[in-house]
Amino acid sequence: MKTKKFIKNLINENVEAKKKMLKPEQIECIYNVADKIVETYRNKKKTIICGNGGSASDALHFAAEMVAGFEKNRETLASIALSENTSTITAIGNDFGYDYSFSRQLEAFGQKGDVFIAISTSGNSPNVIKALESAKKSGIFTIGFTNLDGGKMKDICDLCYCAPSKITARAQECHILLIHIIAKLVEEKIFNQT
Repeated sequence: MKTKKFIKNLINENVEAKKKMLKPEQIECIYNVADKIVETYRNKKKTIICGNGGSASDALHFAAEMVAGFEKNRETLASIALSENTSTITAIGNDFGYDYSFSRQLEAFGQKGDVFIAISTSGNSPNVIKALESAKKSGIFTIGFTNLDGGKMKDICDLCYCAPSKITARAQECHILLIHIIAKLVEEKIFNQT
């Protein structure tokens, strides 16, 4: 019985966090993030995404939705997840230190007009912060996905979506919904699928 109650509590935490995503300031931020990504693709530029751990998987998920397609059979959209190349990450980590694992890649692949999406539930991951700083120097627009506090990223990013929870798992669950919302809006706005 305790286990079932525990499961219900976890589901309720998720539902409550998602309900908070309906607040006007959350909707406005989601709209602004999606609109900037749509603009980037309309200008024939790309998205570059990074994150550690579960957020690395979210970065891969985002890139897959853009490249492969979300719900529609459509043209591909350019998107790179910096967490996908193990050889590159470990080479940079070995030669320069793990803090440079994303910034070095961003310097190689990023171009003005691209959007760099940094995912860190704490908002304080050193390698993500360094990548954001590198993006800023290159004139690349930056978007952050963080938790309720936003951490250091809140003040560094051009746009920062702060998921309405301090709990890492709940913030990540909000990030997944955010990725799906963006993917849907990108397809609707760029490919006129409405």
